[in-house]
Amino acid sequence: MSRDEDQDRNQDRNQDRNQEQEGKARVLARGKYLHLIDENGWEYVHRHGATGVVLIVAITDDHRLVLVEQFRTSVHRHVVELPAGLVGDNPGAAEESLLVAARRELLEETGYEADEMSQLAAGPVAVGVSSEVVTFFAAKGLRRVGSGGGDATESIVVHQPRLAELPAWLAGKVAEGILVDPKVYAGVYLATVARPGVS
Repeated sequence: MSRDEDQDRNQDRNQDRNQEQEGKARVLARGKYLHLIDENGWEYVHRHGATGVVLIVAITDDHRLVLVEQFRTSVHRHVVELPAGLVGDNPGAAEESLLVAARRELLEETGYEADEMSQLAAGPVAVGVSSEVVTFFAAKGLRRVGSGGGDATESIVVHQPRLAELPAWLAGKVAEGILVDPKVYAGVYLATVARPGVS
């Protein structure tokens, strides 16, 4: 474990103790990445060592949506998703901004850089079981500068279906037994319907 990781872990433990002392929450179990919390009888998961999650709705100039596909252990299936990742999770990067993380994740996962990135919305995705809040970004003016595929721990396939053909393309993936993350639909809505003129 690096010195930065050790400091992050100690900081998380101190935060847990403070919450427990205030009577707000009790940590039932500590994992490498997640804590199981009990707060007034409600159990939920909290991700420590990161400050947020970003999702990128990247649309090319020729109206293609950049998506990623990867195997997800928790559902034992391949899943089609928006490019996404954690904020401030790398050692020494606790102060990383949402925008910087969004640019980093887009490049790592898809090989694309964007001339413009703008925040679309933020909110929780699984409030019954998780404290996680995600932030959607729109990416425009895309240019391919690498192959993508994720970091050393990931095996990501990049897809670029045409927006006009997206429903049929996603239906085809489902027919193959691949799951589609519903945040894909939310992201497309936020980037196109909620922002007229983007298609």
